[in-house]
Amino acid sequence: DHGLPAVRPREAATLIIVRQEQEPKVLMGKRAASHRFMPNKFVFPGGRLDLIDQRLRVPRDLSTPVMRRLTESTRASVSENKLRGLALAAIRETFEETGLIIGRRTENRLHTSNPVWQSYFDHGVEPPLDKMDFIPRAVTPAYRTRRFDTRFFIVHDELIHPDPDEMGRASGELLDLHWLTLEETKALDLPTITRWIIDMVGERLQYDREEQLRTPAPYVRFVNGRATIATL
Repeated sequence: DHGLPAVRPREAATLIIVRQEQEPKVLMGKRAASHRFMPNKFVFPGGRLDLIDQRLRVPRDLSTPVMRRLTESTRASVSENKLRGLALAAIRETFEETGLIIGRRTENRLHTSNPVWQSYFDHGVEPPLDKMDFIPRAVTPAYRTRRFDTRFFIVHDELIHPDPDEMGRASGELLDLHWLTLEETKALDLPTITRWIIDMVGERLQYDREEQLRTPAPYVRFVNGRATIATL
């Protein structure tokens, strides 16, 4: 209803996990039909930013170029803790939705009062923020019942512990979890933004890892009903 004020988008994060085989594969799952936001669509794991993600203290930080891109086109009141928290939210949501542990082995066990993050730390890992790339930012169009301001992050499969195929602890929020080649994803029922991001992943994988971290990211939002794209 365009006569009502637009719903303010909630901060969210998504994680694209790239598995390096003969052809690169990405992990995707199907949202249940009961979901109000994108039901039955195949998506990457991810979800809303929680307060704990912003307050969590971890040993490593996002790389300088990634943090710089995250900071661009944000309000001055948005802290680095919040931006760092978005990357942590992507890891946490992936852990909850898929059972996969995205982390780096550490002898220094981390502790928190948050049960989800403590369960993650109990596996003897720490969040590998310095290895996370930020590729696009996208805001759901106005006048939708659910809106998200989402940052999409990408990591590679050497950061999965212990096994990329071990997803038995998944919450069930995402169904039909599969590793798919970029070509195989084209046959799925995907949101338009997800199709575009998959193409972007293919382009980004042409660069070496360090260059990927320095490559600009697009920012997609809708102004007067039309998509506009800025470069971060």
